[in-house]
Amino acid sequence: MAIRFDNRVAIVTGAGGGLGRRYAIDLAARGCRVVVNDLGGARDGSGGSAAAAEAVVAEIERAGGEAMASSASVTDEAGVAAMVEAAKARWGRIDILINNAGILRDRTFAKMTLDDFRAVLEVHLMGSVICTKAVWEMMREAAYGRILMTTSSTGLYGNFGQANYGAAKLGLVGLMKTLALEGAKYNVRVNTIAPLAATRMTEDLLPPALLQRMGPETVSPAALYLVSEEAPNGVVLNAGGGGFEAAHVTLTRGIHVGTEAMTPETVAARIGEIRDRTGELVPETGAAQAQVALAGG
Repeated sequence: MAIRFDNRVAIVTGAGGGLGRRYAIDLAARGCRVVVNDLGGARDGSGGSAAAAEAVVAEIERAGGEAMASSASVTDEAGVAAMVEAAKARWGRIDILINNAGILRDRTFAKMTLDDFRAVLEVHLMGSVICTKAVWEMMREAAYGRILMTTSSTGLYGNFGQANYGAAKLGLVGLMKTLALEGAKYNVRVNTIAPLAATRMTEDLLPPALLQRMGPETVSPAALYLVSEEAPNGVVLNAGGGGFEAAHVTLTRGIHVGTEAMTPETVAARIGEIRDRTGELVPETGAAQAQVALAGG
């Protein structure tokens, strides 16, 4: 059965270009009404203009869809609240939120200022928190919601020169995991996508030959699935270049020792066993991880 979004309303942040634009256009093509949010600033977050968001709205409307523009910064609580109220006033509901807005301020940690660190965390992590908080109660009351966070291979696996970005992006995975648990009984499902795409954010970070294979259209199918009625809950999907993979925070079987062996020397001597990934686990919650840790007690 085709995945459709008829009568659904979505907010897509950072939708003036790149991945967000693709998400917004693809959602609208499948019947969704879309709030196209974009500050319209530079890649580092400076500046701002409504033109980018308005251009995407015009594109959607020319194709017969319904959309409205918002140039609110995701870090502006009042601006986000106004965006949500405007969407609710026009369409009566919000069913989907895709937290996609982001900035880059790449430097090695030795050269990175604390202002650059904070700015990236504010947009990626706190921006997602602010937008999610603005729709959370509405979704719980409606007993329906689909929220998508955006992580990155940098957050999951690290990348030179992106300590601020990696910290923010892995923080979003932790946020998603808890919200997925808290929203489950209200049919509010929260997932995360790790895109590999050719966008303004990556245009000078990857080889041109690779970028040609990584258009936003290679990521959008996973994003749309993760905000569909059929969506799973608490999942991290990597997507891009024709590949789709699931990412997990795993736990090895490790070792369990008695009180007399609880020493640094034991850890050093048996680190190979501790790190052995044979039969590794994927705990569903932090409590489940604690149960594994205590299993040998």
